[in-house]
Amino acid sequence: MSGDRLSIGSVDVEPALVLAPMSGVTDQAFRRLVRECSGDAVGLVVSEFISIEGLTRNDIKTHRMLRYDAGEHPISIQIFGSDIDRMAEAAALVQATGVDIVDINCGCPAPKVVRKGGGAELLRRITHLERILRQVRRELSIPLTLKIRTGWDEESINCVEVAQMAESVGVELVAVHGRTRMQLYHGASDWDRIGEVKRAVSIPVLGSGDVVSVATARERLERSGADGLLIGRGAMANPWIFRQIVASRRGLEVPAPTVTERLAALRRYRDLLDEIYPTKVTAARLRGMTCRTVKGFPGSAHLREAVTRTRSADELIAVLDEFESRPQAPARASGAAA
Repeated sequence: MSGDRLSIGSVDVEPALVLAPMSGVTDQAFRRLVRECSGDAVGLVVSEFISIEGLTRNDIKTHRMLRYDAGEHPISIQIFGSDIDRMAEAAALVQATGVDIVDINCGCPAPKVVRKGGGAELLRRITHLERILRQVRRELSIPLTLKIRTGWDEESINCVEVAQMAESVGVELVAVHGRTRMQLYHGASDWDRIGEVKRAVSIPVLGSGDVVSVATARERLERSGADGLLIGRGAMANPWIFRQIVASRRGLEVPAPTVTERLAALRRYRDLLDEIYPTKVTAARLRGMTCRTVKGFPGSAHLREAVTRTRSADELIAVLDEFESRPQAPARASGAAA
């Protein structure tokens, strides 16, 4: 089965399980949390997408998004935009930080991104995308990768064409999310389309979409023949998913993390957030992560409601402490290691 190991140019990724870039999620704190929960079962981490406009105009907040910990290697930084010269300049700035890979976003469906010509809009401007990739490739000595969707809509599926073009100009890996731009995140990810891309190019192909458990990871790899998996939303609720997938391949059964383990991870996440954000940002990101992580706990609806009412990280942690101290708190949460 694919997914054991892959090479992206000079960068070896083992196993071929990659934390997907997610806006507002895969910052330094979350990437470190996933590395701590899943250990060396995470082959590569990718940053949340970073605006080339902010980078090239020296916006302090944008440049802070480039921060990473030495223990995150190998790491890829993803950029987005549509201006050819600024894309190349931004890629050079990213490379100067010492990261391993530069990734270009050609899949974000958000209206505010596509209106400005970036993200999935580039799927409708292949000639322009080719110019971007050629210019960026000339600026880099490290690998360049591309994340795409299957097309803009069902009437314009062009993922094979885009992947072949990308390979021809020196892109060293293509990640394919199996939905069109117009689907957003609705419906099912089309792994047959991902398989078509895999068969059409010789560079590695990662598949993305609906990998939320050991069972779905196995089924989607076998169905598509992809070289590896890009895991996003599955890791948002379960940062242990990479470890669980690798253990399953070795014939081991990994139980779902206990409630105690999940709450300990949330406390650790708070510490990681505190290292890089002001208190208001820490509280907001911790609330979102907590609501995802406690799903499946008996009584989770009441717990999540209490969490959403908190206004600080200290209040939130106090809610978790009180929940954990209850005698009826279960030993395990349900449904994490399918």
